[in-house]
Amino acid sequence: MGSLKGELDKLHFGDSSCILFHRLNKVSVSFLFPLAAMASANLRDELSCSICLNIYTDPVTLRCGHNFCQNCINQVLDSQEASGLYTCPECRKEFQKRPVLCNARALRNIAEMLFISQSDQEEMGIYCSYCLDSPVPAIKSCLLCESSLCSRHLSIHAKSPDHVLSDPTNPSGNRKCSIHKKIVEYYCTKERVCICVYCIAEGEHKGHRVEKLDEAIEKKKEKLRKDLEMMTSKKAWAEKQVRSLEERRTDVQEKAAGVTERVSALFRDIGRELEELGKRVLREISMKEEKISLSLSNLIQQLETQKDELSRKISDIEELCKSNDPMTVLNDPNSDAEDICHTEQEDNMDAMIPCEGNFHEDLITDRLHKLSDLIKDTSICIQQPESASLDKETAANDIQISQDLKIASFSGVTLNRPYTPKRFMKHEVQSRRSFSTGRYCWEVDTSNSTSWRVGLCYPSMDRKTFIGNNKDSWCLRRANDDYNSVHEGKRIPFLHKPTNQKFRICLDYEAGQISLYELCYPVRHLHTFTTTFTEPLHLVIALWNGSMTITN
Repeated sequence: MGSLKGELDKLHFGDSSCILFHRLNKVSVSFLFPLAAMASANLRDELSCSICLNIYTDPVTLRCGHNFCQNCINQVLDSQEASGLYTCPECRKEFQKRPVLCNARALRNIAEMLFISQSDQEEMGIYCSYCLDSPVPAIKSCLLCESSLCSRHLSIHAKSPDHVLSDPTNPSGNRKCSIHKKIVEYYCTKERVCICVYCIAEGEHKGHRVEKLDEAIEKKKEKLRKDLEMMTSKKAWAEKQVRSLEERRTDVQEKAAGVTERVSALFRDIGRELEELGKRVLREISMKEEKISLSLSNLIQQLETQKDELSRKISDIEELCKSNDPMTVLNDPNSDAEDICHTEQEDNMDAMIPCEGNFHEDLITDRLHKLSDLIKDTSICIQQPESASLDKETAANDIQISQDLKIASFSGVTLNRPYTPKRFMKHEVQSRRSFSTGRYCWEVDTSNSTSWRVGLCYPSMDRKTFIGNNKDSWCLRRANDDYNSVHEGKRIPFLHKPTNQKFRICLDYEAGQISLYELCYPVRHLHTFTTTFTEPLHLVIALWNGSMTITN
C-alpha cells in the first residue's frame, strides 16, 4: 500500500506525468488507495492502454498527455509514417514530425504492481459474482449469500453478522453443514467435526461438548505449536544422531581401511613366506629323492655286475657238469674255488638300502594340519555369531525354557505341555528358526551341565530319538568327562579333551559342513562333519541335568 501511494505521489509531483494525475483525480484519493491495493476494476480501467485495452506495458506519454504502451503507439506511428502526418489515437491531435515518446516511469511502476496483484487473484480462479460485463477477481466470499465479491461490491455488501466473509480460496461448501445447509460455527470435541447450530440443537451432536470455531482453532493451533516444538526438538535430536552415526561410520570406514591395508600386507607377506616354504620343502624332498635314488642306483649297478659274474660262472659250471672227461672237470679252476657262502654284502644289504619313507612327511603334514586348523580358527573368530531363539512348541516336557528363549533347563517334574508332532519326547528342544542357506554360528555356555548334547538336525528327525543317534542329526556330546562328536550313533573322540565349557557350532550349508569349536584361546577346532544337506536345519539342545545358555 505504501509503495503504491508513493508511486501516486510521484504522479502528482512529477513533471512528465502531471496530466495523468488529473485523469486519476476523477476518483477520490481516499478511495483510490484501497482500490489500488485491492486491484479494483476502476483503477484497472484507468491503467489500461486505449489501443490494446490491457494494463500498460512499458508506458510512454505523447506531448498531448495521453499514455500508451510503447509497442502499441510505435505500431500506430509506423502506420502513419507513409502519410507524413502523425495523430494521437485518443484525442486526434496532429504532429508534423514523429512525436518524441517520454517514459512514464511512475505510471509503469503502478501498472506493474496492479498487474502482479491482478495475476495473483486470477490464479485463484474466483471472480466477482456481480461483475457481469468483465471478470473481476474476488477478494472475499460471503458464506450466507454463497457469492464472491470484488472490492466495489464488497463496500456495499450487507454488514450483518449473518453474512460471514471468508477468503475466496475457501469454497463455501467447506463451511456449510452437509445436513442442514447452514454455516458451521462450532466444533464437536467428541466427534472431532465442524457442525452448525442445528446439529447441536436437534442433530446427532445434541449433548456433546462443543466449542466456537475460533476457540477450537486456537486450541488446535496451540497443540500444533507444541507438536511443532516437539517435532523440531526430535528433528534436532535425529540430526545430532545422524551426525554422530556418520562420524562413527567414517571412523569405522577409516579403521577398516587401515586394518584391511595392514592385514592385506600381512597376508601377502605370509603368502610369500608360504610360497617360499613350499618351494623349499619340495626342493628338499626332491634333493632327498635324488640322493636316495643315486645310492640305490649304485647298489643296483653293483648287484648287476655281481649278477653278470655269477651268470658266467653258472654257465661254466653247467658245462663242466655235462662233461664226462675227468681231466677237463678236475683241471677247471672253478672246481678249486672255495665253497660258496653268504658275503658281507648280502648280510648288510638291508642296512645299505636307504629308508624309502625318510622324507619327514609326518612332521610336514602335522605342521600343515596345525596351520590349517589355525586358519579355520581365524576364519571362525571373525564370523559373526547368529542369534537363535528356542521353540517352546518343540520342548520336551522335562525341559524348561526361559522367557527370553535363550536358556534351556532340565526340569525334575513333568510340565504337562500338550502333545504335538513337533514336540520331542524327552530332554530336547530345537530352535524356532530353520536354516537352509548361508553360513551361521551359534555359541553356547554349558558350564551348568555335565551331561548334554548340542548340534543340528532336520525337522523330520524322529522325536523319540536323541540328536546324533540317527542320520538326520549331528552333535557335540558330553557325558560326565567324556567328550565326542556323534552322527548316526557313531562317537568320534577328540584329540584334545576340552577344558573350556563354551563352544561354537558353525554351519556352512552350501559347503555341507558342520564344524565344532572350543572357545578357548586360541579357538580350537574339534571336528567337522561333511555331507550334502537335503533339508533345512535347526539348532538342537539336549539336557540330562543342569542348563545350557545360547550366549550370542
